Amino acid sequence: MHDPLRLVHDALERARTASSDYDLNPETVLPPGRKLRPAGVLVPILCDGASARIYLTKRSSALKHHPGQIAFPGGKQDEADADIVTAALREAHEEIGLAPANVEVLGQMPSHETVTGFMVTPVVARVKAPFEPRPEPGEVEEIFEVPLMHLLDCAQFSIQARRWRGNWRKYYTVPFGPYYIWGATARILRVMADAAEAQ
Repeated sequence: MHDPLRLVHDALERARTASSDYDLNPETVLPPGRKLRPAGVLVPILCDGASARIYLTKRSSALKHHPGQIAFPGGKQDEADADIVTAALREAHEEIGLAPANVEVLGQMPSHETVTGFMVTPVVARVKAPFEPRPEPGEVEEIFEVPLMHLLDCAQFSIQARRWRGNWRKYYTVPFGPYYIWGATARILRVMADAAEAQ
């Protein structure tokens, strides 16, 4: 029986390489000197004995960036945020009602560049005690949980493709029940899964 948090700690220690929405599309030519906006997302893990689960959100279809997609709670770093961890904690509090005092930050995963021009830093954290998730109206359509071990199993991932701006773009997916987890969220989770499985 695996200790879920031990696997997460191992992943945090082993993961070193930044990821990108372009990883599976090496033919993409990125403009030199491009400006990426810093953002932080929280990977909130609630442990219950030997099991653990991660909270994810389904974004509102009215949002400008990634409408209707599955995402970690989080967003861009504001000027008032002391650092990227502060930004991730603030956004998680606003989006799902998770109080910063109920969070133990375990570490950060390597950054991830999105096609929408963000440099996203995943902040991995343990939720200290169960809480009542509260979706932020206008931004979050739904909050749901996925077993951590499902997301740390590389066999659950697949590579798919769709047309984007006239070209085919490949991306990772890691479906769970009715939820189609793909894109940046799935890519970040794949980095964690790879690092957790590494010997």
